[in-house]
Amino acid sequence: MDDIYYSPRYEDDEFEYRHVILPHALARQLPKDKLLSEAEWRRFGVTQSLGWEHYMVHNPERHILLFRRRRNFTKEDEERAKLSLMREMDAYERSRRVPNAKP
Repeated sequence: MDDIYYSPRYEDDEFEYRHVILPHALARQLPKDKLLSEAEWRRFGVTQSLGWEHYMVHNPERHILLFRRRRNFTKEDEERAKLSLMREMDAYERSRRVPNAKP
């Protein structure tokens, strides 16, 4: 499998941004027409610090994921992102144990 590519961060007045390029084989598994939650993109193998938002689908190159995070991302924001991620991951794990449950 090819490696996942992480761009350097770039920013404007409000956000810092980065793009992540997935190998085509992995990108084919992405859901169509849907932005990924943090737990979802982490399950695809993307690793980066907490609080990044998958904010845009780059058509026609769906293997390029576009992320952003507020420039003034604080420790409190990081804690909220961590709790949210943990809740979502717990819900996903519970749904996998219960037949016919949605993640």
